[in-house]
Amino acid sequence: MKKVVIRVGDQALEGELNDSRTAGDIWEALPVEGLGQTWGEEIYFRIPVSVGPENAVSTVELGDIGYWPPGNALCIFYGPTPASTGEEIVPASPVNIVGRVVSDVSVLRGTSSPGLIKMEKGM
Repeated sequence: MKKVVIRVGDQALEGELNDSRTAGDIWEALPVEGLGQTWGEEIYFRIPVSVGPENAVSTVELGDIGYWPPGNALCIFYGPTPASTGEEIVPASPVNIVGRVVSDVSVLRGTSSPGLIKMEKGM
């Protein structure tokens, strides 16, 4: 696992990237930043990485970090999305799981305009 820091406003979240090919491509591109948008309780932003589906999944876990191939976007999941039923977390379409946030993602709840988001290599 490779450690990363994700900065959303004044929050700094600790995360880990897994050993997937997609996560490796993202690691090589770090630091990345973009204007964050929300979709339910998901924050996403475009990054300069373009890969196709890799073991893509259509439901995710709380705190998962995903890569959304159709939008070249990094996604942080902290609760249900408009596609969810109940507490299940459902992305807009399948995502490649590239890691997870290890700090408390509930600090993102209520975020509507996340502004600039940055992911960088951690210590």
